[in-house]
Amino acid sequence: MMNDFDQEEENLEPFEDQEKRAEEVENTPESEELVNIEHPQESGETVAEEYPGQPDEMSQEDDRAWYVVHCYSGYENKVRHNLEQRIESMGMKDKIFDVVVPTEEEIEVKEGKRRTVERRVFPGYILVNMIMSEESWYVVRNTPGVTGFVGMGTQPTPLRPEEVAQIIKRMEAEAPHIKVTFRSGERVRIVDGPFNDFRGTVAEIDMERAKVRVMVNFFGRETPVELDFLQVEKA
Repeated sequence: MMNDFDQEEENLEPFEDQEKRAEEVENTPESEELVNIEHPQESGETVAEEYPGQPDEMSQEDDRAWYVVHCYSGYENKVRHNLEQRIESMGMKDKIFDVVVPTEEEIEVKEGKRRTVERRVFPGYILVNMIMSEESWYVVRNTPGVTGFVGMGTQPTPLRPEEVAQIIKRMEAEAPHIKVTFRSGERVRIVDGPFNDFRGTVAEIDMERAKVRVMVNFFGRETPVELDFLQVEKA
């Protein structure tokens, strides 16, 4: 009669088979990630809604993607901080990897002085890199300040890789964006260059070249003058 020890010994694989199995696991390529980007991070519960479910592809353990989360406008950094604390306290680092508030540098001219400010690209929205599951959905959705995921119907919709690349490109742009405070037909004052302190009317704005054409009264006649955005401010 076979005792428990003999039964266990019979079920053991030969050492060579174990070695072969370990080698096969080691050589198995890792699953391809939809989006895997790195980005520097900055540093009351609500009532839970029923998890709406997810498509089959979202349920895969290795399927991380970037999702757009709506929050209260003006509280983006606070919501990000709240979410990062929940990720830490609830042990969700293996499901939620990054939380980003998309921003870009912007130059504005005010009272003849230039200053660089940090502007939110999408006010009222943050980006979360995560694997969508019931647990991760719950952690994000019930973070104070979060009002919901962006998606089709009740399904959170991940960003396409090209959309993520475009956002990251804007955030990492070397040249700051220039804030334009004037429109065609408005009166402006020239604050730099040979026509400094002249006033005129905006005739054309070229956003691609960051140029503006201003009609200036020069020697009794209207003369078009092409200037950089930073050489002009609203009168």
